[in-house]
Amino acid sequence: MSQILTTLHALTADPGLAVLADGPVPAFEPALPGPVNNTARTMLSWTAGGGITLAVLGGLSGWALTAIGHNTERAALAARGKQGVLWSLIGAGGIGVTSSLVLAVYTMSKGG
Repeated sequence: MSQILTTLHALTADPGLAVLADGPVPAFEPALPGPVNNTARTMLSWTAGGGITLAVLGGLSGWALTAIGHNTERAALAARGKQGVLWSLIGAGGIGVTSSLVLAVYTMSKGG
């Protein structure tokens, strides 16, 4: 056997590693204190809700610019309105994904 395989065999046969495999960390469920938990949950909710609200308002103003630009034959204004709608959709999607990820990590960190 090569030296690497011999070393790996010696390491895996060591009874001390079996104890480490069970976990050196005692049973502990991390949790935030009640007042901090409520404040953090409120801040996350307001931030996500406010961001989505602003993205919707941006989309509505983009559609308004598009309508005004088309009706007054101002192609540049209509193009900027279409860009505004697109970026509002991208922003809303980003806020939704980010808030979901933060909520998932936050839920995992408090032990369920």
